[in-house]
Amino acid sequence: MKFNWGTGITIGIILFMAFILQYVIRVQVDSRYDNELVTEDYYQAETLIDSKYEKKQNANNLATKVSIKNVAEGLVVEFPSDFDFSKIKGEISLYRPSNQKLDQTVPLTLTSNAFLIPKNQLESGRWDISVDWSYDEISYLNSESLNLN
Repeated sequence: MKFNWGTGITIGIILFMAFILQYVIRVQVDSRYDNELVTEDYYQAETLIDSKYEKKQNANNLATKVSIKNVAEGLVVEFPSDFDFSKIKGEISLYRPSNQKLDQTVPLTLTSNAFLIPKNQLESGRWDISVDWSYDEISYLNSESLNLN
């Protein structure tokens, strides 16, 4: 058998395809490469888009907005001071894009207009924070992304 350009290109293509194929198989089988969806119930979550939009509009129409701050003690969510904190109900969703196991939902139990999530409950890195709350039968949604150190 003669080794010419055609044989060399064919061998090169076969070796490249073998490399790509072994890489794809390794990524699908190895548990270190987690191929999870962003949310478990993706299609059901998409049906709630309109209500989320209305909640965000309600939050944007407030004179004093909800603020989410990264402080030394942890994460502080401050609600408008002109609202009675005892009437505020809701939850805070902490979403970690890089690791679904760190996601958590914290119910709002306010003793003042500020809510603190201690730093020891959160790992450093990027967090997507959603505050879904209601006051006097009006629902609000505030979302923000923060990098915690």
